[in-house]
Amino acid sequence: MQGSSDVSASEWNVPGGAAGGSANPFQADAPAGADDVRERAEALLLRKLRSRSLSLSEARIAIRGVDGTDETLVEDLVARFVDLGYLDDAAFAEQLAMSAVERRGEGRRAVAETLRKRGIPRDIAEAALAELPDDDAERALDFARSKVRGVEGKDYEASLRRLSGQLARRGYPSSVALTAAKTALSEAGLGRARSFGRPESGVRFTPDD
Repeated sequence: MQGSSDVSASEWNVPGGAAGGSANPFQADAPAGADDVRERAEALLLRKLRSRSLSLSEARIAIRGVDGTDETLVEDLVARFVDLGYLDDAAFAEQLAMSAVERRGEGRRAVAETLRKRGIPRDIAEAALAELPDDDAERALDFARSKVRGVEGKDYEASLRRLSGQLARRGYPSSVALTAAKTALSEAGLGRARSFGRPESGVRFTPDD
């Protein structure tokens, strides 16, 4: 019998030859049949969806990780899961946006970045952002109030920088972050006029005449 190097991919019924996997059907890692590949891809996607929601982009990436898949199978499975209601970018984007705002107190910029990282298309992301309440300033102030006690003991400028920096990292515009930080410090009685250090003794030393 000739070696496997002399046997064509079509004779072994292996699409694509070496590019599609091992050309020797007697090897343990020979490519599985199309039905088996589909079943494994479906099972993987279902397992992932049981643990958390996925965008269509994330679902495609997951399916591509199954050996033997091709783009036809990827798109076919994604379309099927969309039809079943397991995948829905619009609903998922709305869920992500509301969670970021209500649970984590994030601003629009941070929400937009979260949607981008999860593979939500731009038009769907923009629609989800448009549905958010226009209350960045109010939410920024609520967050600043919750953090203001953590800056006690620092001077005013350092406290202002720290609070506004925390707000900026949560996706609030710099002007909104600065205003919220100033307001929270003022409400807590930690405004510019008050010293954050040790109180002065009230004793003044003057040079001798």
